[in-house]
Amino acid sequence: MDAVVIIPARLESQRFPQKVLADATGQTLIQHVYDGAARSGASRVVVATDAPEIIAVVEGFGGEAVLTGRAHENGTSRLAEAVRLLELADDQVVVNVQGDEPEIESDIVRAAFEALGPDADIAIGTVVSPIENQSEFESPNVVKAVVSEADEHGDRRALYFSRAAIPFDRDGSGDVRAFKHIGIYAYRAGFLQRYAALPPTALEKAEKLEQLRALERGFAIGVAVREVRSVGIDTPEDYERFVQRWERRS
Repeated sequence: MDAVVIIPARLESQRFPQKVLADATGQTLIQHVYDGAARSGASRVVVATDAPEIIAVVEGFGGEAVLTGRAHENGTSRLAEAVRLLELADDQVVVNVQGDEPEIESDIVRAAFEALGPDADIAIGTVVSPIENQSEFESPNVVKAVVSEADEHGDRRALYFSRAAIPFDRDGSGDVRAFKHIGIYAYRAGFLQRYAALPPTALEKAEKLEQLRALERGFAIGVAVREVRSVGIDTPEDYERFVQRWERRS
């Protein structure tokens, strides 16, 4: 897979400071993420971080890392700086894997890459997963995705993303499927630079969803549908549950 996976990783996070360095499993959280990304078959995996401490940890387990500035409002901005520092060619595919996804499945990384595909009309590739219960559907913390029907090649595109419970099945027909968005993105490096430099749009600011910046400006987002079981780590409690799952698997 000719893609560079870049993992943005901040040292401080509001709900769980220094979570990427948590190491109750005997490995840091960032190493779990790095190893999962590497299993995808990507040609290169790089951690982009604002902290020398994280650089030291990544290089300590044999990984590659790049030091970015601290003044980034989001992971995409940090990703764009990393692309510049790494001097990647404009046509190089970059996959953004979140730094708090220690159980990231290699298939999901490949799916984002494949959703971007060779078609220059597709600006971003991403992944959605079927919603399995009503509480997920109703939660504003779960981002819902409405996607097109598959075309003759089986490809789909994003129509909209929202924290609201969409699509609304007014008559209860059951004919529409609800999907949650998985926060993984594939871009070409040149587009990423352009995208990160664009100012936020009204919908993006209202929903607090960065991908709406692309849709609102008319850029196409390719979508892969996969069953995704990995769980991101937002709080110490999330991390404890991950450690328990890891111990059971081990």
